[in-house]
Amino acid sequence: MRMIFAAAVAAFAAGPVWAELVKVDEQAEFVELVKGKTLTRPMVKIMVSSDGQIDGRGSLWDIEGSWSWQDGYFCRDLFWGGDALGYNCQEVQASADGQIKFTSDRGAGDSAMFRLR
Repeated sequence: MRMIFAAAVAAFAAGPVWAELVKVDEQAEFVELVKGKTLTRPMVKIMVSSDGQIDGRGSLWDIEGSWSWQDGYFCRDLFWGGDALGYNCQEVQASADGQIKFTSDRGAGDSAMFRLR
């Protein structure tokens, strides 16, 4: 099964204790968090640009897509290895120690945790 950026990803596995996550409500705050950084997790590296583009690589497949900010949520349309993963709006939370968490279905679905590098 392919890992999916910020969507149908299994719950984050137990690991080190993370700093407190705080919901990101504004697009400008989100852009400032990801600007010039790569979102990483094992075998996944993704760039989210301020102009609405998503590019990266996960396992052996290219990741590409677009995003917008709507009503306090990161909404993306994503392709993984050429397969359409569809449109989904996600809650974003971030911590002061460089962690960022995306939870699909406006915060009601699966989550994926990334490190900002």
